[in-house]
Order: sequence, then structure tokens, then C-alpha cells
Amino acid sequence: MIYAGNRRIAVACRILQTPTRERVVGFRSVLVVGESGRIEAVLDQSDPANEGAIQRALTEADEVIELPETTYLLPGLVDLHVHAPQWPQVGTGLDLPLERWLFEYTFPLEARYDNLEFAQHVWTDLVSTLLAHGTTTAVYYGSVHVDSTTSLARTCATLGQRALVGRVAMDHPEGTPDWYRDESASVAVASSQQSIEAITAIGSRLVAPVITPRFTPACTDATLAGLGELAEATGVHVQTHCSESDWHHGYSIDRFGCSDTEALERFGLLRPHTVLAHSDHMSDGDARRAVEREAGVAHCPLSNAYFANAVFPARHFLEAGLRMGLGTDIAGGPRPGLLPQCGDAVAMSRLLEDGTDARLPLAERGRPDSRITTVDAFWMATVGGAEVLGLPIGLIEPGRQFDAIAVDTKRGLGALRVWDDLDDDTRILEKIVNLASPSDITHVWVDGRRV
Repeated sequence: MIYAGNRRIAVACRILQTPTRERVVGFRSVLVVGESGRIEAVLDQSDPANEGAIQRALTEADEVIELPETTYLLPGLVDLHVHAPQWPQVGTGLDLPLERWLFEYTFPLEARYDNLEFAQHVWTDLVSTLLAHGTTTAVYYGSVHVDSTTSLARTCATLGQRALVGRVAMDHPEGTPDWYRDESASVAVASSQQSIEAITAIGSRLVAPVITPRFTPACTDATLAGLGELAEATGVHVQTHCSESDWHHGYSIDRFGCSDTEALERFGLLRPHTVLAHSDHMSDGDARRAVEREAGVAHCPLSNAYFANAVFPARHFLEAGLRMGLGTDIAGGPRPGLLPQCGDAVAMSRLLEDGTDARLPLAERGRPDSRITTVDAFWMATVGGAEVLGLPIGLIEPGRQFDAIAVDTKRGLGALRVWDDLDDDTRILEKIVNLASPSDITHVWVDGRRV
């Protein structure tokens, strides 16, 4: 076990990452990770000027790790949208509309998390699974229960996953069942405050609280306003759903007389690093508001296919400067890893560009210039997610925390293969994104600790 805080490590490896949406960078290096888990140096082995520094790094490290030539070190993956209590229902109910899925599947399951023994069993299994898939950072929705949400945060700290964990606030009598909701707005806000204090008291630099109004249909005006005031007072991150479906988008217009994004802004919930899940029906004006407020979107491509009634125009909003990362939306998305979500993001963008109804003329069928690349998608899963959260992760470079995964391209357990005379760095990254499975991920580090 390599633990940040009492060991310096040096890793000799081949790095593969995407500093920008347009560029894949790959090189042999020795990187130095200090006792705080922060990357102190990344020394390119092809540069003769680094020879002395490399030798000193290898000599002075408490532990030296040398990855095989066939193994690539990539930044850890940042999942911006996970409903932790929904883990037991993953893969079910995906043929239902969102409203029925929530009331028939999700809310009855989430109500069970007043049982701490049940909750702890789920949390341990979920966090372990996501780490095995390379998810080094996750942004979690808990349940309405303060104790079980705190135990989720404690599980992340114990197992070594970086996480933002939010106790869900939901009190609207028309948007929630009477057997699973906050009793009042005052209870919703006070319980959210209590959850912030409990998660902070864990004392782990890996976990932090996040204020979590479930979505506007589930919250009264008083709860939304109270949570906005709480965010202003504490500086804690905010997460919520935004304009996910036709129903959700139309609901906000009917209730507030404006879009979901504008309503969240009015309540003080559109803030720097607010995570807006989905946002498929966001307008250009909404996106400008989010850009101005330095908020970002958790793009959940596969979940959107089931519940959003539309394809999110990722390329359009990326080019408009909107911060954007990827989310699995467990259990609305049935794949637990972010690498498959990268492939889903590319596939959905191509459907948007080409259209889906062959009965329409080609010129009317799709939205031109909508497709994104695999490099775009991996950038969103790493750098993009880090920018949404404002955390020093997402890249392997000095000054950032050492959150990383190692992928062996020659294990031969799945479909991942690299052909030396054919594949350059970009093709290798594409293959890892589209073909790698947890069996190909040999190492996962978070904050300098191998987990």
C-alpha cells in the first residue's frame, strides 16, 4: 500500500493524457509524488537534460514503481453524477418514463436507507466497484437520511476515493411521495446543514459535502431559497438536475415562468462549480448564464438516451465555453464506468449530427457539426470534470494531486489490443477508451495512495 502523507514515490511509466480537447500527449517519464500526494515533477525520459533529476528522483523516493512498457498511465476519471442509493436497481426499469421510474423504482429504494446496515453494504460495494473501473473522483447524491449519507462519505474516505457527497433535499408535496420527503423546508435546510457539518467532521481531505436540492420539481421555493442562502454562507459546492427532460423543462417554465437554469440562479444555486446534471433542454441563453456563473454540466449521454427526450449538444456548448464533464447517472445509466460513457458520448453526438429518422430528407434529419471525438470525450472525463469542480486533478502534471489509473494493453483478457506498427498515441487512447475493461486496469491511485 502506498499512502500519501508518509511516503514519497517515483513512478517510471508511459503517460497518456489529453491536456486539451484537440491534443493527445504520450511520453515515457518518471514522475515524483510527494508526501502530500501532490505531483512534484514529471520528467520526460527522452530529454537528456532530465537525466540527473531522474536519477535523484529514483534514489530519493521511498518507493519506486516501474510500470511495464505495455502499460499506460492515464489521469483518474471524474464522474460528476452518481445516485449512490440507486446502485441496487442499476440495469432495471429503463423502459419507463422518468416520472414512473422515480416513483415506482427509485423512491421506494431510497427510502430504505434509514437502515444503516443496508446502506453500508451498498456503499462499500458501489465505491469499490467504481474504483475498479478507474473512477478516482465521484460526485454523489445520497438519500434524505443524514446518517446514511455521512456513512457514504466515510466509506469513500476509508476506501480512498475522492468524493463530493450530498444529502438530498426534497420537500415538495406534489413532486415527492409522502413517505419519502423532508417534512418541511426548515427541516430540509437544517438537515442539509447538519449533513455538511457531519461530512466535514470526518476530517478527510478526500471527501467534501455538496448541497443537493434533488431538482426543482421536488423542492418548494422556501427550500430552494434556503439552500441558496446556505451555499452562500458556507461556500459549499452545489449539485442538482437541470432541464433533464421535456417534462422537467416544461415544469419549470409553468411553475417559475422561466427556465430551470434561470430559476436556479434566482434562488442563489447557480454558483461557481455548481454541477448541473443533464441539461439537455438548456438554451443558449441558459448556457451563457452558466458560463457567467462559472457553473458546469454533468453530461450523462447514456442516461439521457433513456430519460431526457433529447440528445445534449455537447460540441455546441463546449465551443460556447460551457464547463463540462461526464457522469454515469447511476442508475439512470446502467454502465458504472466512465470509459464506456466516453464512447456513449461520441455515439450520441453522431446520432445528433446525422439524425435518426430515415423518412426525413438528409438535410432535415440532423444537426450539422455536432459530433465530438474520442479525445473530446476523454478530456471531458478528466480535465473537463476537474474544471467543473475546480479541483487540482484531471492531468498528470506538477501541482496537481496524483489521481491516476494504469491500463495494461497486453493482458489479453478482453478485446483491447495494440499493434506496434499501426497504433500511435491517439489510436491507443481511442482503443483504451472503447475497449478497456476493469480487468485491464492494473493500478488505481488517489491522492498518491494506491487503492
